[in-house]
Amino acid sequence: MEPKLHNNPKMLEKQWLSTALNARTLGLGTETIVFAHGFGTDQSVWDKITPFLAEHYKVVLFDWPFSGAVDPTLYDPFKYSSMEAFADVLVTLMDQMDLKAITFVGHSMSGMIGCIASIARPDLFKRLILLCASPRYLNTDDYEGGFTSSDVEQFLQSMESNYDNWVTAFSLLAVDTNDEPSVNKFREFLRRMRAGVALSLAKTVFYSDYRDILEKIETPCTIIQTTSDIIVPFNVALYMERKIKGKVTLEALEAKGHFPQMTACSQLVDVLKGVIGL
Repeated sequence: MEPKLHNNPKMLEKQWLSTALNARTLGLGTETIVFAHGFGTDQSVWDKITPFLAEHYKVVLFDWPFSGAVDPTLYDPFKYSSMEAFADVLVTLMDQMDLKAITFVGHSMSGMIGCIASIARPDLFKRLILLCASPRYLNTDDYEGGFTSSDVEQFLQSMESNYDNWVTAFSLLAVDTNDEPSVNKFREFLRRMRAGVALSLAKTVFYSDYRDILEKIETPCTIIQTTSDIIVPFNVALYMERKIKGKVTLEALEAKGHFPQMTACSQLVDVLKGVIGL
């Protein structure tokens, strides 16, 4: 996989991409942790986590082109119809910011994006941390991804017919309902994202299948999965642990929902500190 963005001279203007994606750096450590948010959110989803790590590490945050926090013209549904396209953006951003040998924390869809980028450019990655990540969301005969084809069709239909209703319903499914402020925050994230972008990206995510790349991952990997996540069943984490080629560990978080960085932050910080050796 060649980072396609490198072919465009305008994209290579120093700091252009980091500015467009609101990239920022916290902390003054010698080692770098890059946090990448998932579907529907922006970098502020990490707000409860990053202060604890910025004390000892350089922490880099940014917003993906689909995020409601960036210029809406940055998202092209044709260009971003695969995770490889996002991996190209990640590689280009890291090159522009002169980042190497980083710890990458990817939530949800960003987990696979980080894996793809690490296979293409292993020099950029020291460690992968995959938080509630999945290589495939659809069930097959021998694989439990969490969703049937009809589940996904209904899901997409619901997004298309009444986005606001879908936002309300999905935020109650995805986020631990015992944490009402986090449910409300995720709802606002989704509203900012815009319906057309959300629908296009949901198709990319839910119809993707990256199971075959797992055996190519050689960067040391930690999978962190909540024990009750309707988006990613725990079986998916066990599957990834079996299939990833390199050194891999699995950490179970006794928590509900797909967003432990908002709803189980102290547990997640403890696990992250253990993984990175703090």
